[in-house]
Amino acid sequence: MKTTIELHETTYRRAKIRAASRGMTLEQFVTEAVQEHLLRDARETHDQDREPPWMAGFGGLADLANENRRVLRMIEEEFEGAGS
Repeated sequence: MKTTIELHETTYRRAKIRAASRGMTLEQFVTEAVQEHLLRDARETHDQDREPPWMAGFGGLADLANENRRVLRMIEEEFEGAGS
């Protein structure tokens, strides 16, 4: 597909020089750069959708809330009985 893009003159010159130093045309260089950027974005999006590794340990603590309530209830029952 053919398209037109506008580049700042400095960016254009730097890209042209970099492409030439790699033995590529400017079209090839820009296409490769856009593809790399899209792949990086896709990886970042995929990584954001996954749960971070440090979160895995917190899943094991879900039962702790119930256990804390049970212990607090036992403590309250003990102190209620001690006041009588």
